[in-house]
Amino acid sequence: MMNFMDKDFLLSNNTAKELFEAVKDEPIIDFHNHLNPKEIYEDKCFDNMAQVWLGGDHYKWRAMRANGISEKLITGDGDDFEKFMAWAETVQNLIGNPLYHWTHLELQRYFGVDEPLNPDNAKKIWDKCNEMLHKKEFSVRNLLRMQNVAVLCTTDDPVDSLEWHKKIKKDGFEIKVLPSFRPEKALGIEKEGFADYIGTLSRTVEFHLGDSESILKALELRLSFFLENGCRVSDHSLEGLFFVPTTRKEVDKIISDKLEGKELTEEQIGKYKGYMLTELGKMYAKHDIVMQLHIGAIRNNSERFFKKLGADTGFDALNDFNYAPQLSALLSAMDLNDELPKTILYCLNPKDTEMLVAMAGTFCGNEKGIKSKVQPGAAWWFCDHKNGMERQIEAMSDGGLISTSIGMLTDSRSFLSFPRHELYRRILCNKIGTWVENGEYPKDDAYLKNMVKNICGKNAAEYFGF
Repeated sequence: MMNFMDKDFLLSNNTAKELFEAVKDEPIIDFHNHLNPKEIYEDKCFDNMAQVWLGGDHYKWRAMRANGISEKLITGDGDDFEKFMAWAETVQNLIGNPLYHWTHLELQRYFGVDEPLNPDNAKKIWDKCNEMLHKKEFSVRNLLRMQNVAVLCTTDDPVDSLEWHKKIKKDGFEIKVLPSFRPEKALGIEKEGFADYIGTLSRTVEFHLGDSESILKALELRLSFFLENGCRVSDHSLEGLFFVPTTRKEVDKIISDKLEGKELTEEQIGKYKGYMLTELGKMYAKHDIVMQLHIGAIRNNSERFFKKLGADTGFDALNDFNYAPQLSALLSAMDLNDELPKTILYCLNPKDTEMLVAMAGTFCGNEKGIKSKVQPGAAWWFCDHKNGMERQIEAMSDGGLISTSIGMLTDSRSFLSFPRHELYRRILCNKIGTWVENGEYPKDDAYLKNMVKNICGKNAAEYFGF
């Protein structure tokens, strides 16, 4: 029997162990997360483990609810130690869940705690970790240094001043903290706050916005500002109908109707989003910005808790709509005159994994030598576990080139989340090692080690232009 999460965790053969040894210390490029740049600039220190682990982490909140924990000890005003104890009780019940692996990798890598967390030892672990957190060596910046993070890209609205990104750079922090351009509110024409947001964007650029041309002009001005501050990537969440063929004239009428307070049909919403996504994609291509498309969430399913807690609190799920024709039409509309940017496709529903691999391969053709110009992204959100990562690696290998993959990201709000890269690296090395040991690929050590290093960082550095 193997020991619990020891040095050979998830590495089932000698080749896998050799490959992981070659890649385990490679710098981390985390090109999509939701970390707070203000906390990085201020080099925040956390008071205790409940704050650093449970604050804002809807993954853990969902697990705690499933374990019957009171909301007071999840998002409520309960005592921090009691919240930690509730999490420790939940952890013991998480067999097979990625949260179990994440939790213990974080305990091991940051705090040197090798024993499994449970209610019996929770107080001892609480005291030990809190004592360490209170030291400057465990500030936010030092937590990033511990995991050898080289680049991280936060997720930012076009109207953001990027004040904290500027201050971080001016401060001389050696880790690149770069903004990502996420114009979700400008595309969310179905949302109640759309008109208010257009007003905010208008005040930011200091001219009136009332049609597609002016909105796109404003967004390009903000994109230019983001580029000046190191932005290399954009991000979009696609849910429901996101592409219906249309004309600029139709879209301008849709915008006018919305700003006048009229109700829009689903088709009108799809026309607006498809048109704006197409034009933004062309804009990204012009500025050599990568376009990320996260597809398939169905959000805020519990109306009761949405009213009580708001969005991003653990009440989202994966949708099951079929969107291949829409995605094909969107990518083709950008590609028609060779204006398709480098694009990463993420699916939330695992049923779409192979479809995205095939779709990505259809749009890879280019004369610039870009490898996997369009490619499926890492296993995302509800797929972000051992099975999901293995399926993504296998699907990309089956229908494309895993050797050109840009690898893993955290998509996290937690400064302790970076061992997820280690988990991915172990799974990747084990998969490749197994193919080699099964005689499915030659044991070319130099090539294989270079390949896994590329997947775990170097491909991303080249793809994004960091």
